Amino acid sequence: MSQDGSKTAGDEIVVIVDKDNNVVGSVTRSEMRSGGLIHRACYILVFNTEGDLFVQKRTLAKDIYPGHYDVTTGGVVQAGESYEETAKREIHEELGITGVPLKTLFDFYHEDSGNRVWGRAYMCVYDGEIILQEEEVESGGFHGVDEVLKWAEDKPFTPDGMYVLSKMLPS
Repeated sequence: MSQDGSKTAGDEIVVIVDKDNNVVGSVTRSEMRSGGLIHRACYILVFNTEGDLFVQKRTLAKDIYPGHYDVTTGGVVQAGESYEETAKREIHEELGITGVPLKTLFDFYHEDSGNRVWGRAYMCVYDGEIILQEEEVESGGFHGVDEVLKWAEDKPFTPDGMYVLSKMLPS
């Protein structure tokens, strides 16, 4: 809880899964992070009709990859939520987008030094107004995929988001 009594992100109850993506329980987000527990998350690639990709810069307050650029919008699946419910909630919270069809792309397992996650990737096309969530998104805008890949050579990007984008690129 924060000082004013409201819940913080660390208080959220999140789904915990095993290596095969079977639900094994739920804990607070802070317990999941501190224990390095496998959890679920959704990842949404947001394109405009020109084919540009929305890239956001995460705030320094984020519990993982603070200050990194991210090619996806999304978040951790909370207890009682499906991947799709999480995707719709997150795209609305982070970017103010509602009512846009999400196309399911693929499920994947990603692991790096600070993150073990079963993800579900989505994409959508959106040309409307973007309203950034100040607590989580410092800035953002649409950019060509080639430009984003060039940026990623020397700027910090979230590794799980880049994995999702890499699966979408022609081989």
